[in-house]
Amino acid sequence: FVYILTNKMGGTLYTGSTTDIARRISEHRAKTVSDFTKTYFLVRLVHVEEYDTIISARHREWQIKNWHRAWKIALIEGSNPDWNDLTPLL
Repeated sequence: FVYILTNKMGGTLYTGSTTDIARRISEHRAKTVSDFTKTYFLVRLVHVEEYDTIISARHREWQIKNWHRAWKIALIEGSNPDWNDLTPLL
């Protein structure tokens, strides 16, 4: 999976990848991973993509991390225009 977390609509963004999205989101919420997400309270899952392999997911993560902020926002709003927390859908 590739995912994007934020703290609020239009807020700070964090892009990551994982093989277990539910576990990873739980780790972010428990503040046991990523100093960046702890510092900015990034716990709202606003975008997620599923991939067949972690290699594919990491490649996509790298792509997104190198995008301009406006492109990331457009990606989020393309499938989640209200920036709702997608965690309940997992």
